[in-house]
Amino acid sequence: MKQTILGAGGAIGIELAKALADYTSDIRLVSRNPKKVNPTDTLFPADLTKREEVFKAVKGSDITYVTVGFEYNTSVWKASWIPFIQNVVDACLEHDSKLVFFDNVYAIGGNNVNHITENARISPTSKKGEIRAEVDLIILENMQKNNLQAIIARSPDFFGGTASQTSVMMNLVFDNLKKDKKAQWFCNAKLVHSMGYVPELAKGTAMLGNTPEAYNQIWNLPTDPQKITGEEWIDLFAKEMGKENKYTVLPNWMVKGIGLFVPIMKELGEMNYQYDRTYYFDSSKFNNYFNYTPIKHEFAVKKAVEQINNANS
Repeated sequence: MKQTILGAGGAIGIELAKALADYTSDIRLVSRNPKKVNPTDTLFPADLTKREEVFKAVKGSDITYVTVGFEYNTSVWKASWIPFIQNVVDACLEHDSKLVFFDNVYAIGGNNVNHITENARISPTSKKGEIRAEVDLIILENMQKNNLQAIIARSPDFFGGTASQTSVMMNLVFDNLKKDKKAQWFCNAKLVHSMGYVPELAKGTAMLGNTPEAYNQIWNLPTDPQKITGEEWIDLFAKEMGKENKYTVLPNWMVKGIGLFVPIMKELGEMNYQYDRTYYFDSSKFNNYFNYTPIKHEFAVKKAVEQINNANS
């Protein structure tokens, strides 16, 4: 069974390729410059912003996974995401491929993030959220109207695996502690904030993709159900790294102010609703269906720190 990953070079794509090796030896990795993860992987260089190349990449695939990460910029997202996902859906329909979309929870906004289940209302309160909501609706409508066999697999923000440059946790907490600086957190470190561990999110995505009964549903990917705060996340990293648990909080006004000079902070400013209130990601549907126990936060932090240390040694 050929299983194809669109966006295979990112943190999720790399870990997903590892996880899929438990199900098939016929894995196609698609990106601008794909590199093998498993010995039997097939490499398929492509520019996924081009419709014809998306169709070529999907052709012959039994399952197509989308783990693409466009540049974290609202204008780029606006120009890229909608035509891209429409092309993917069209290609999957034409070539009779199932679709597994690795999604975030940006389409869920405001106090709906207090307890995020699969039934959480699509309610974007940011520009990026509006774009992701439109992406989700394209997939959902094609499930209903055109018999697209698809899964929306949702993830909270994440850390671990190769996700060091793209992880808020690793940038604000790990990197600062490593430099003997104070860790940083957005808005309020005393509030519950869910995070996912990349290798496990990828494993969950592979499990869903290879479970026929899982299709035509939304699933929250596996995360430890324990509710911990930003301060407690920082404490886990500090203990593992042998550092003091010292941190500073970046209030909303400061994030917006820094954004005038630091582009990534400007992009993050509109997402502060995920940090100024309780943000809890509930994967009990997945855990119960698969009788699955997610990795504990403490062990996930330990693994994440070990991986970076080993890579740098």
